[in-house]
Amino acid sequence: MSELAFKTATELARLLRAKKISSLELTEMFLDRLKRLGPKYNALAQLTPELAIEQARRADKRRASGSSLHGIPYGAKDLLATKNIPTRWGSPAHRDQIFDYDATVIHKLADAGAPLLGKLAMVEIAGGGGYEYANASLHGPGLNPWDLTRWSGGSSSGSGSAVAAGLVPFALGSETWGSIVTPSAYCGITGLRPTWGLVSRYGAMELAWSMDKVGAMARSAEDCGWILQAIAGRDDNDVTVTREFRFKPRRARRNFRLGVLDADFTDEPAIEKAYKEAIRVLKKIGMKITRTQLPERPYAETARTLLNGEQAAAHKEFFGSERLNELVDAGQKNGLKKSLETTAIEYVRAWKKKAEYTREILALFDDFDALVSPSLVIEAVTLDTNLQTAFRRRGGVSVLGALCGVPNLTMPMGFGKNKMPVGLSITGDLFDENTILQIGMLYQRETDWHLQRPPTG
Repeated sequence: MSELAFKTATELARLLRAKKISSLELTEMFLDRLKRLGPKYNALAQLTPELAIEQARRADKRRASGSSLHGIPYGAKDLLATKNIPTRWGSPAHRDQIFDYDATVIHKLADAGAPLLGKLAMVEIAGGGGYEYANASLHGPGLNPWDLTRWSGGSSSGSGSAVAAGLVPFALGSETWGSIVTPSAYCGITGLRPTWGLVSRYGAMELAWSMDKVGAMARSAEDCGWILQAIAGRDDNDVTVTREFRFKPRRARRNFRLGVLDADFTDEPAIEKAYKEAIRVLKKIGMKITRTQLPERPYAETARTLLNGEQAAAHKEFFGSERLNELVDAGQKNGLKKSLETTAIEYVRAWKKKAEYTREILALFDDFDALVSPSLVIEAVTLDTNLQTAFRRRGGVSVLGALCGVPNLTMPMGFGKNKMPVGLSITGDLFDENTILQIGMLYQRETDWHLQRPPTG
């Protein structure tokens, strides 16, 4: 049964359809792994065994369901509301918080027949204050299954660890600014940040209204496509969701036009080598490779102003209360409190810059089907690393998702000098997830990085 722990959700679905295994058997196996090993990685926030078993038995009775996730259990980041189950937002100040409803994505996965194994740990308040250290969580620092002395990445830390270690077949994460990309790259899994406005955020902790996105973290690009199909689409509870999505995994096109971005590989020759090899593979497949670059703009500064203003609006009472002091990380507490000082003038000026920069970025897709870059030019850092310093120069292109709302697929492309996974990033045009998923699937058919297992699993 342990071999099943590292199969893709797509492979598990085939076994279920062939009746070689039941959803109940799968769910019991993953519940055992998550219960035993989840604390090892500080990945588990709340196990949900009764719910999971009930949903698995229901899935086995309804084998005729057309969902590709029918019977496949999963884990959810602990900022997603789950009815009568604690939703703590990774925060000591919210340890007793319970909602009486499910987030839309939780509801949609239940309808798709996917049992919920448990809630997965995260950085407190999704890290909006600019936390300094990996231990900024009620559940402790997210530990990387490839090396327990290194961070699994945030803020979807538990989702990254749990998928990489084979504790769940897939997980839901969320991203405001890098929170799917970073743990996916660090943990050697595949992550899909969808276009802003494709997946409902109803029931997800609000951090920044114009930036927050809920997405998939799994073992393959194909898995991510099926997960997105299940959770995307219009929702009366979220007026920002304007599109439906249907995954198209069998498109035959191979000659995608790729704009390849350079990066600063100073002191990171192994990542540079992995990136060059990934580009070679994409070219071999038949893709058209052209070097390009982003316009030089203060993306991070603009995104930070917007984030500060929006998180202050969402959590004004909490940020201004004594309860804020219950958080773990000093940088986080200071950053959240300081965000209350954001003025309307600063915020509106940042919005104008956002509109200008978005127009410039989207214009690139007149010439390219997707942009390619390293997900991050840094391996998973040690637990004592000052994260604000580490990411100042190595932040990657996830800021484009924060500012412009464009989708991104991150997938493993090899290992760095410390033998930790590094990620390849495919950024697409708005609502063009099928293109980046197709590119990812073609790449993963030619490589096996996404099939590698961590030694601590």
